[in-house]
Amino acid sequence: MELRSFPSPTLSEHLISCIVPSYIKTKNICKLNFEEKVTAMRRSFGQCWRLNLRCSANGDGASVLASNVHVREQQSCSNIPLHDARILYSVAPAMGHNKEYHPESNLRVPAIVNALEEFELTSKYCGLEVFEMQNFTTASVDDIARVHERAYVTGLEKAMSKASDEGLIFIDGSGPTYATGTVSASITSPNPPIGFALIRPPGHHAIPKGPMGFCVFGNIAVAARYAQHVHGLTRVLIIDFDVHHGNGTCDAFYDDPNVFFLSTHQVGSYPGTGKIEQVGQGSGEGTTLNLPLPGGSGDYVMRSAFNEVIAPCAQRFKPDIILVSAGYDAHVLDPLAGLQFTAGTYYMLASSIKQLAKELCKGRCVFFLEGGYNLQSLSHSVVDTFRAFLEQPSLAPQFDDPAILYEEPLSKAKQAIQKIKHLHSL
Repeated sequence: MELRSFPSPTLSEHLISCIVPSYIKTKNICKLNFEEKVTAMRRSFGQCWRLNLRCSANGDGASVLASNVHVREQQSCSNIPLHDARILYSVAPAMGHNKEYHPESNLRVPAIVNALEEFELTSKYCGLEVFEMQNFTTASVDDIARVHERAYVTGLEKAMSKASDEGLIFIDGSGPTYATGTVSASITSPNPPIGFALIRPPGHHAIPKGPMGFCVFGNIAVAARYAQHVHGLTRVLIIDFDVHHGNGTCDAFYDDPNVFFLSTHQVGSYPGTGKIEQVGQGSGEGTTLNLPLPGGSGDYVMRSAFNEVIAPCAQRFKPDIILVSAGYDAHVLDPLAGLQFTAGTYYMLASSIKQLAKELCKGRCVFFLEGGYNLQSLSHSVVDTFRAFLEQPSLAPQFDDPAILYEEPLSKAKQAIQKIKHLHSL
């Protein structure tokens, strides 16, 4: 069984490689025997954060996308225009990781990539301002084991062997999580590019002991640990605006004073965690902040949450880097939740977080794709995110019909915000 459908930390590490000291070593993973599949899994879960790897101009890896996205030739790292790029992004659609009618389908990332092309947000149209990273490298089990138990990694290898025979299996854990046969700028720059890992499956529900809620490994958690251990970016701020609570990420850092985990999510939604009272424990007390938003919350509520909670927390914490679990399932059209964000909400978040990173940590910031299950709203929201990064006007009026929106629960939202401000002395 090929493990290429677990590419997430690999790509994220690769993006950080160009925001922090960057060298990238490519390796072809197209012809894997079973032994090599284990290596591929390791590659998948750490590569994007191996920030100190050497670049090989002889790399011959390939990135395969779906739909009308073609196979692209790899580019030499020596040609990466770090000082010109404003966005660095990587793509891992995990095309073989697919179950018919499952909301976390392999159409998600290709829909985004096609929309970026349609709205002229690729290097074809933006020149050196937007650069797609296409080289991939390996990560050790040690990188993964900083977050996940080694027994889980070993068990997953056995599950992959089973899947190679049966084609598709369900992995034990809470929520419909499945595996398939293909599961697998320098730090001194005054204006480093922002990164976006367009990856699947998502990762913020995966707990240290195993998978959960569509997620197999904690992409952003593995990335955070790598940034700390390899590059000395000790203080990591993780902002999670997925509609669901990032319980796996929360668990990984619940007692860690150097990782501030901040999650906004719909109250009462899956997996039922993320209560306001959960603030961390031990030396990590105070570095977990959960803000459950009432159903129906939209642009106004989220703007208030950012201005009154997210920004003040970030300014007080003073991170070395900001990582973002960018879930787009809080959109009003998304089928799995009941908030009413629009593309404009995500534009605001992207623009505001980028500005925070510029003010607090020299612009070091990477977004990771999490949820988002309506292909249209997902792709349009990522398009507006890219436009925010480039300081182009939002296309939200073109994307979203305000007639479908209804009155937000402002009173309930205000109560939640005031409670969290009191609890965290904001």
